Amino acid sequence: MKFSESWLREWVKPAIKSEELAHQITMAGLEVDEVAPVAGEFTGVKVGKVVECGQHPDADKLRVTKIDIGEEELLDIVCGASNCRLGLTVAVATVGAVLPGNFKIKKAKLRGVPSHGMLCSFSELGIDVESEGILELPEGTTLGADVRDILELNDVAIDVDLTANRADCFSIRGLAREVGVLNRADVTEPTTAAVAASIEDAVSIEVKATEACPRYLGRVIKNVNAKAETPIWMQEKLRRCGIRSIDAIVDITNYVMLEQGQPMHAFDLAKIDGGIVVRMAEQDEKLTLLDGNEAKLNDNTLVIADQNKALAIAGIFGGQESGVTSETTDIMLECAFFAPDHIRGRARAYGLHTDSSLRFERGVDSTLQAAAMERATQLLVELCGGEVAPVVAVESEADLPKANTVELRRSKLDGLLGHHIPSTDVVEILTRLGCAVESTDTGWTASSPSWRFDIAIEQDLIEEVGRIYGYNNIPNQAPIAALNMNDHKEANQPLKRVRDLLVDRGYHEAITYSFVEPEQQKLIVPEIEPLILPFPISAEMSAMRLSLWTGLINTVVHNQKRQQPRVRLFESGLRFIPEESAENGMRQEMMLAGIIAGTRGEEHWDIATNTVDFFDLKGDLEAVLELTANELAYEFKAAKHPALHPGQTAAIVVDGKEVGFIGTVHPELERKFGLNGRTIMFEIDWDAINTRVIPEAASVSKFPANRRDIAIVADEAIASGDIVAECLASGGELLTSAKLFDVYRGQGVEEGKKSLAIALTLQSVERTLEEADITSAVDAIVAAIGEKFSATLRD
Repeated sequence: MKFSESWLREWVKPAIKSEELAHQITMAGLEVDEVAPVAGEFTGVKVGKVVECGQHPDADKLRVTKIDIGEEELLDIVCGASNCRLGLTVAVATVGAVLPGNFKIKKAKLRGVPSHGMLCSFSELGIDVESEGILELPEGTTLGADVRDILELNDVAIDVDLTANRADCFSIRGLAREVGVLNRADVTEPTTAAVAASIEDAVSIEVKATEACPRYLGRVIKNVNAKAETPIWMQEKLRRCGIRSIDAIVDITNYVMLEQGQPMHAFDLAKIDGGIVVRMAEQDEKLTLLDGNEAKLNDNTLVIADQNKALAIAGIFGGQESGVTSETTDIMLECAFFAPDHIRGRARAYGLHTDSSLRFERGVDSTLQAAAMERATQLLVELCGGEVAPVVAVESEADLPKANTVELRRSKLDGLLGHHIPSTDVVEILTRLGCAVESTDTGWTASSPSWRFDIAIEQDLIEEVGRIYGYNNIPNQAPIAALNMNDHKEANQPLKRVRDLLVDRGYHEAITYSFVEPEQQKLIVPEIEPLILPFPISAEMSAMRLSLWTGLINTVVHNQKRQQPRVRLFESGLRFIPEESAENGMRQEMMLAGIIAGTRGEEHWDIATNTVDFFDLKGDLEAVLELTANELAYEFKAAKHPALHPGQTAAIVVDGKEVGFIGTVHPELERKFGLNGRTIMFEIDWDAINTRVIPEAASVSKFPANRRDIAIVADEAIASGDIVAECLASGGELLTSAKLFDVYRGQGVEEGKKSLAIALTLQSVERTLEEADITSAVDAIVAAIGEKFSATLRD
């Protein structure tokens, strides 16, 4: 909202300067964006009158004039303006005057004719008005008076950036009310006397959409002079508020909008067929707007219509066909209250943004319409003449806004502001804001005024009291807060640590949607029916995921289609398992998943280009498990999974419980998803790896370690990991490690069997081991393996 300070001071007169006023408004929550002078800096410009005007003898476009500025001698001035004529009252820059840009006026000769000054245009005085020719002042203006004083140019325009809740300040009335509250000053409104009706003409009004338009007022005014000139005082007030002058009738409706905050519209009475109908538009109904563009209306748009056609988009923009022109003699003046919810967003839907829509969509005072109608009528009759008919009003009391009554507790006020404001000040502030205040045992109750739509809860009242009292008047107090240590368990495994490890190993983190395509998910998890969303984003995103694999596989496909030869991805996130006993019928589980495809490494001149296999991903997963410092607790056991290759699948087991799977994608799944080549993936329950073993101090042996290698012949079906685990379990306290370092099949080993070479490391923290100690431990290990797996030492 841009407004003229001098216009504001006609309503309220705070004893502060412009800079203080701008700062005060900003501190009250109405941020001032700019304070700009309404005209350039100039001196020596006086009011004059053209008493002689003749053609220049040597120039067709120049006129030689004599100007009366109220002094004994007339001034000879040569002027080139097309509107210079006899009897015109003008702005005269006399010799010695200084115009904006430090332009000094001197005596001169134009084509041999002396010129002792200059007749000024708006732009030459630094006034932002588009006009041709020199400035025309009202007839009867005091000659010789300073133009700055006559036009009140010692003024500033203040541009306030209003928040969405302060629609009441989109007018001089609202701003004056705010400034009055801040300065405890009285607000003086202009006197508006009701205009007596002199004719009985009326237009019938029917409101079909009372919820959208609870009140509609119309008044016929006949025999108006649409060609009347808008007085310069009104033009200046409009200009300083950022609105250009159009014609007298439109200027008056704009003036009332700026002054009172009530948008209005004037229709050409002759173009209304059968009366006014306020209704919702028909779908795709067409209306040519005042700017000449045709709008195709939606059925959620409120329109002002007659019996045959739409005339205007209610509260937003008028129609061209019913608009007032210079030939108009009879008008119907409209003044209505439109519910904000039925205006909000409609202007943007048609690519429009008007001063009217800005006010209606944020909320207009619902009690203002009658007063605004009388104010506009008064100005119309005064400036354009005319015969006035009675006001025709249609309203639905049930649909008009009601005042909110809000309780304000003293304890809540003090608690939120952190400061005690005297009760008398609280009551005075709320009363000046327009609230009806009553005292209660705990504080007060306040009924919001009709112009404040935003006062609905207790915090709204606290905000009002705080900002009017002045936040800068509330003393600064450092908060008192006790610092408590976070409840941190050292054994918790940070997810970030796992992420960092995988990134260090060449993976990229993926974040995929929790919503997936049901048919794709059924290929991966066929045995569980997923939760289907009632209102999905799309059919492809209608099921809650049962596994992270669906999103990861699609991401690999997406990358392969863009010629990425090597893809390594991981993701952490929730999966959603339907379960009746769970809250909301769904169990949420945090999972960690990874997927690899393509080449094992980047292309290199000295390294062979190989395709990834099962053990590449298994090695990366084992690195993750090692972060728990308890990797021996995890086992990989051959298993089956509908999404994985039957011979290349393993279950991840801990403490006898399956916590995840790892394997190569099933060939049929590769084909249906469109994967290019072998793809390996894993998924593990985060709860199974989110706890790590706390390290404990142990003695470091100063005695030498001893290594013994054994070769065990066992059945092909026996997992080598089981044999290594049995070595560790039966080796006693002297065995510090057991590692498989070779697997042999072939000559010397019976068919169906394999030879496993295992390195055993033995060491004591107390003494150097003797051969007998070592032999005893190795014999115990071999015996245990033979008994459990029927395995023997290789000859």
